[in-house]
Amino acid sequence: MAGFKLGIVRLGQAAGKIKYALLDERDISLVQDYAFEARTEIDQDGTGAKVYAYAYRMHSGRHTGQHLHEIIWERHSGGIAPGWKVIHKNNITVDNRLENLCLVPEHFKQVSCPETELSSKYSKDQSLYWIAVQQLHNIDPLHHHIQESIFTRLLDRDGDPVCEEVAISESGCVLFYECHYPPCTNMEKHIREFSICGRCQTVRYCGVGCQQKDWPVHKQLCRERIKPEIMEYPDR
Repeated sequence: MAGFKLGIVRLGQAAGKIKYALLDERDISLVQDYAFEARTEIDQDGTGAKVYAYAYRMHSGRHTGQHLHEIIWERHSGGIAPGWKVIHKNNITVDNRLENLCLVPEHFKQVSCPETELSSKYSKDQSLYWIAVQQLHNIDPLHHHIQESIFTRLLDRDGDPVCEEVAISESGCVLFYECHYPPCTNMEKHIREFSICGRCQTVRYCGVGCQQKDWPVHKQLCRERIKPEIMEYPDR
């Protein structure tokens, strides 16, 4: 591991949190020509969502942009032929190190592997992306001044924000919650898959570990949810 270096690019906010892209040091030079942003994309089968790094040449405009992992693959391994696509081996879609990318047939459906199962706490905590962003979480002032409300945005199948009442009442909408802890990229694939903060009953976590690590920051904004009073009227 001697001389092994990585770069991190801030992508901005997506799914309610500040996102970063993890790159090999040799690809950091892309920031000289490209602008970066985070994009939330809903799975076509309606079973979840993912956040990707998106990049476009600053002098050409957004219409020339593409996924960052595709740019990196083409930069080092050549073009992507029709019928093929590039995926992230560890399912962390903002970890764009070349060794984490793989070319597969277009119809290939990626499933959760042991390294990214929610129950595998050790492997997730030890991933390079997790370690890097966890350190940024402790020093980046933006993490500590973000308003709590943006963490609870709901998205419809097209990735557009929608209020909870509409999402519940309209069959065309599905609720996707992302783990509230900034370094974690896990998103729900099933309704009520994540646990909810018992105090504010607003934010959700993929596991106890993330909830405990996020508490020092979350407790500054966490307020106990006041239950509405039920008025009882005497029978007449």
